[in-house]
Amino acid sequence: MAHCVGAGKTYEMAAAAMESKRLGLCRKSMFIVPNHLTEQWATEFLRLYPGANILAATKKDFEPANRKRFCSWIATGDFDAVIIGHSQFEKIPLSVERQKRSLEAQIDEIQEQEAMMKRERNQSFTVKQMVKARKSLEARLKKLNDQSRKDDVITFEQLGVDRLFVDESHNFKNLYLYTKMRNVAGISQTEAQKSSDMLMKCRYMDEITGGKGITFATGTPISNSMTELYTNMRYLQHDTLERMGLGQFDQWASNFGETQTAIELAPEGTGYRAKTRFSRFYNLPELTSVFKEAADIQTPDMLKLPVPDADYENVVLKPSAEQKEMVSSLADRAERVRGGIDPKIDNMLKITNDGRKLALDQRLIDDTLPDNENSKVNVCVSKAFEIWERTKDQSLTQVIFCDLSTPKGDGKFNVYDDLKEKFMQRGIPEKEIAFIHDADTEKKKTELFAKVRSGSVRIIIGSTAKMGAGTNIQDRLVALHHLDVPWRPSDIEQQEGRILRQGNQNQQVKIYRYVTEGTFDSYSWQVIENKQKFIGQIMTSKSPVRSCEDIDEAALSYAEVKALATGNPYIKEKMELDVEVSKLKLLRANHNSEIYHLEDNISRKYPAKIAVCSEQIRNLKDDLSALEAAKSPDPDGFQMQVGNLQYDNKKEAAEALTAFSHSIPPYMPATIGNYLGKR
Repeated sequence: MAHCVGAGKTYEMAAAAMESKRLGLCRKSMFIVPNHLTEQWATEFLRLYPGANILAATKKDFEPANRKRFCSWIATGDFDAVIIGHSQFEKIPLSVERQKRSLEAQIDEIQEQEAMMKRERNQSFTVKQMVKARKSLEARLKKLNDQSRKDDVITFEQLGVDRLFVDESHNFKNLYLYTKMRNVAGISQTEAQKSSDMLMKCRYMDEITGGKGITFATGTPISNSMTELYTNMRYLQHDTLERMGLGQFDQWASNFGETQTAIELAPEGTGYRAKTRFSRFYNLPELTSVFKEAADIQTPDMLKLPVPDADYENVVLKPSAEQKEMVSSLADRAERVRGGIDPKIDNMLKITNDGRKLALDQRLIDDTLPDNENSKVNVCVSKAFEIWERTKDQSLTQVIFCDLSTPKGDGKFNVYDDLKEKFMQRGIPEKEIAFIHDADTEKKKTELFAKVRSGSVRIIIGSTAKMGAGTNIQDRLVALHHLDVPWRPSDIEQQEGRILRQGNQNQQVKIYRYVTEGTFDSYSWQVIENKQKFIGQIMTSKSPVRSCEDIDEAALSYAEVKALATGNPYIKEKMELDVEVSKLKLLRANHNSEIYHLEDNISRKYPAKIAVCSEQIRNLKDDLSALEAAKSPDPDGFQMQVGNLQYDNKKEAAEALTAFSHSIPPYMPATIGNYLGKR
């Protein structure tokens, strides 16, 4: 169920499970949901079906001392629904025998790909790389067989579960894959043990239900890269991929994608670089057709949900002198890293992290630096306070998202405490300001969300991970503030899904995006833009075109933000010109190729073809003349000799003629017989 944020996936899955049991299609359904939503899920389920027999896991149930007993309850109880967290699901193992079979299948997969590459004489994937892939596979499967984190008594097969409902399924996107492609952005080969575990359990569910026992639900099925669509198809359409000969990623990618090299902003934000990535996709109607065999896509423009209208404001801030100096130092560090410095001393990951922090607040790099009055924090405080003051009578609320700097209580500078302190200095009571991090239990979260909905807490500050999916606080929300830039378009969608949601009493809301010119913000928005391109081509209600590389509407707004962040109004125009030049070069190459092809046909192929056709015309004319001369005056008269036998029945003559022609060696002349007395 690829249904947009706020479409009601919880109720849809609960109803599907109960109806399936009522109709006898299943006996026991298991819901795998984000850890912090297990109790909220149970509450929502009982609101829809008050008489349902539900078993919902708590943190204590999956502590080592209690895990075996809880799994025994699942196995022996006649439950309508079992609700457990993502990490808890991973701790219930498949049988050792099934894991061994999975190990053998994956080894076979690597050997098959190795053999295919040898046949194609593809040297780009060397023996050394193949050995590395094998070792990685062995290490992963060793972890899969590591029983120290899992229950060694009850296996997943023994639970009696015959329906799986996976909420926020994009959390299982990091599934292993093998490919000969190297250094192509957008192809992630990272792996997560929970994803490998999920794939094995999905294969088991396919076996016992005939491919009808799994439901994935997420508003963002493709959150980061092209590989995630392939990953979703592996989970839900494994047999379909194998039947179509697209089981290997390279086979799949060669049918639907193409790599392109384009000029991009360098991560340090001070120059450009060439980067190869998946950016153009072919055969989109076929790809979406196959995907939609297992996916129901519902986008906001299809559902027309009663959500507020959003007024977006990009708040562009000038960098301080310290920020400018540090940005140039990031460029110097990047050059040294590319020159071969020891990764333990410095690397691009450190530069990336420092660049993102610098874009948020310079004090995150060095807390002795001055508090810039034009910083994101200070401007956000001013705007949020103005809204707080103006909407005091209605007790309207605001949400601030910040992923980079969280409250740790270690005495060091962090954005959360700085925001709270400045709000309180302006006169906002402390009880009306809350951090999501302070609600560290399900009960505290439920109480906090209720306070936000009622308006007693009017400003809530949190991160995407803790306050994204499943957080229902929309009732009085009037403004949302993006302090920093997440890595994925889905994170932005999840953040804005908190306010652009059914049940919000406000018809008009404000969404602020804070960007600092000349800092890492420009690169961050570019990353979001590139990722949104592919997502927008698949997750759409419109009919897909044959091939596409246009930017999605959401990506255009990201591009505008990127242009603002660079401080250069021509950056967007340059990027568009780069794309246009690439298109024109491709068109010129195709035009030249077509001219050479036509010239070759005119000089060589067409004269020979004309001669053959002329010969056929002469022969057909001779045959037609012979037929006219041999016609019997009797219209019903028919006489044909095939070999030494005479026929006066057309059907029998045709059968004899066919049999005789099959007995003649190919391309050898032969005398068949005569027709109406003519040879």
